[in-house]
Amino acid sequence: MVEGQIAIEEYRTGITKHHWDLKKIQSAHKVLASYLYKKGEVNRGYANRTLYVNLSTGIIQEKPVTDDMKKKFTGGRGFGLKLLWDSIKPTTRWNSEENELLITTGPLCGTTQYAGSGKSLCLSISPSTNIICDCNVGGFFGPYLKFAGFDALELQGKAREDVVVVIDGEKGIVSIEAAPLEEINTHLLSEQLTQMYATENTDKSRQKVSIVSSGLAAQHSYWGCLNFSFYDIRRKVPRIKQAGRGGLGTVLRDKKIKALVVKVGRFDGVSNHPADPITLAKVGIKLHREIRNLDRYQCNMRAVGTGHLVEIMDAYDLLPTENYRFGSFPKASKIYSPKFYELFTKIIPDGCWHGCTMACAKTVDGYTVMTGPYKGEKVTVDGPEYETIGACSNMSIWDPLWILEFNFYCDTYGIDTISAGTAIAFYMEMYEYGILNKERCSGLELCFGNADAALELLHRIAQGDTSEFIQVAARGARRVKDWIIQKNWGEKQLVEDTGMESKGLEFSEYVTKESLAMQGGYGLTLKGPQHDEAWLIFMDMVNNAIPTFQMKAEALHYYPMWRTWFGLNGLCKLPWNDIEPANNAETAEPSKVPEHVQNYVEYQNAMTGWNVTKEDLILQSERCYNWQRAMNVWMGRGQRKDDWIPFRAMGPVTEMEYLSRKERYDTQLLEKLRKSPKDVEKMTVREKLTILYEFRRGQYNKLADAVYYRRGWTPNGIPTPQKMRQLGFTDKKMLKMLQDKIDADEKNGLNLWGGTYAKEEQPPSNQKRYWETWK
Repeated sequence: MVEGQIAIEEYRTGITKHHWDLKKIQSAHKVLASYLYKKGEVNRGYANRTLYVNLSTGIIQEKPVTDDMKKKFTGGRGFGLKLLWDSIKPTTRWNSEENELLITTGPLCGTTQYAGSGKSLCLSISPSTNIICDCNVGGFFGPYLKFAGFDALELQGKAREDVVVVIDGEKGIVSIEAAPLEEINTHLLSEQLTQMYATENTDKSRQKVSIVSSGLAAQHSYWGCLNFSFYDIRRKVPRIKQAGRGGLGTVLRDKKIKALVVKVGRFDGVSNHPADPITLAKVGIKLHREIRNLDRYQCNMRAVGTGHLVEIMDAYDLLPTENYRFGSFPKASKIYSPKFYELFTKIIPDGCWHGCTMACAKTVDGYTVMTGPYKGEKVTVDGPEYETIGACSNMSIWDPLWILEFNFYCDTYGIDTISAGTAIAFYMEMYEYGILNKERCSGLELCFGNADAALELLHRIAQGDTSEFIQVAARGARRVKDWIIQKNWGEKQLVEDTGMESKGLEFSEYVTKESLAMQGGYGLTLKGPQHDEAWLIFMDMVNNAIPTFQMKAEALHYYPMWRTWFGLNGLCKLPWNDIEPANNAETAEPSKVPEHVQNYVEYQNAMTGWNVTKEDLILQSERCYNWQRAMNVWMGRGQRKDDWIPFRAMGPVTEMEYLSRKERYDTQLLEKLRKSPKDVEKMTVREKLTILYEFRRGQYNKLADAVYYRRGWTPNGIPTPQKMRQLGFTDKKMLKMLQDKIDADEKNGLNLWGGTYAKEEQPPSNQKRYWETWK
């Protein structure tokens, strides 16, 4: 037994028991449309078909997965992009009837022999950004969708009333059912539907049901998340993981989908029918041993989950506090991982998919809710993950119980903790400056540290409060910035520089001021500032391993492509580099964890029967990455101006920030800008800020130049037809659209490098239209 583990026979969850008339609830269902399909086996990781459901027309049908689709798009996110391209228009917006919500798997999804193999990929046009947002998520739904017979679920149209879409993999039936009586908030709805759709009244039967849902706040905000359930036999409760970013839960509720349900019959470790099960098992066993033997000495994920990052980020001045003004705080030790370890139920395993020895899905059981409609009830809280803790430190909330409160209500209301926390932190800073006040905030005192006000904001969003501030605040930081500027309440530049969003999506929880590469990892992205593309802070800032623009550009090519690969295959990235072989530091490129990269080569080959190399894995991702960027261009975005980030991501905005790290910034003026000590001493803080402001903006533009060139794009960030052909794409509509955009940019003077280069410096290329020389 692991230290601190509770014996199963002694275990109690302490969850409030609800007494529902489930027969009455289910009898109120009305089947609006149904489809009978022939069940088939998964072969070499693919079900070889996708499922299309149109909620407006009631059409339900299968679509084939061709060999060409596998070659060009691999699976997962790639399949989702292909299906979206075939179904939407460049004018489609998040609430358009033709917009789709997709849940996709990948050829490695559903494997139980290799840790981290239970991820789904979700895609839709985001209400926050008006471009495609992709999001990965754990839980059982993705693997069960595949074992029910489908590599992807494609949802289009809008229902006229609240519905559930049910995929019964036991009987081979898909149905759209009117569902008027169920709850909407996740922690109740997932429990109701799990009980209702389980074939038998047993825990094993309930474990074969998975639910996707959102919550009441998703209906009234742009922060809606998707909650994917996995039934925990030990806790006897459906637990949840989130596809949080971009408002995909908002899309779900706009389509009047109350929930998605999938149920399966028997499945096991070879249900994917791999081409080479022996090699697959061998590679998986090697990783399992590493996790069991080394995790406690590395990240300690099995004990505290991703929360171990809090103390590391605080130590390196990277933990966001007070809307990213600072990277550390005197009170931060109150939310270090040992504080949450005391609250977690210490029972193993704690994974969100079968066979994942990483077991990082930590949980607090029997938590007593302090506010809102469920005050006094005992609930299970999944998490908190690092990002949720960081969202709360950003609001200057340092009490673990209030963090759990925020975590619980965001989850059950269907709200992304990252976007909510980052946006509210911005509102709090505006409140501190007097730009917002109690009257302008509809009676809320949104000052830093006021957890009660932050929770009250969530409750009022969930209630559908129609007051002006609540309505605007629920649409995120970008809309509040526009609102404040329109009202002429504050200096425009201050508002733009401190509202931490890019492309309309709020930043995730890392301070990037001292890492130019990480600034690019947030700005030079497809969907917005989310760390799943590239996390380069330690390589860049701590280890100084990528000092030149070219080296940073190479890192901003390789790591986004590598991380994209996990989303093509249905994998979690944590087993790649949150556990490392004992000798990893001795390898030529330890940041890539080369032994694990080779594991994934062998894993994909063993599953599919292909003969790929590590270079082929990057190529698979390049195809998907460039296709998504091209779709952004098609939808009117995906250009240099869209890749800009607020200045607080680049450096200090206020005199307070500068003075808090005065020695650091003065040294940079001396060493990087070659100012004399006498000049620096004479300068006012405002003058120093202005000089640093111009320098860092210039550095970011030079980084963008280098990255665009390395990725095979124009100086305005447009993928070139030449690059797309190199990747094997021949779609005439896509290639013509890109060429037309490049020609229009030429007329408008946009095919020029953004950086200003000194005599001794060179841009990435001095040749105009350099891409035309590529074959």
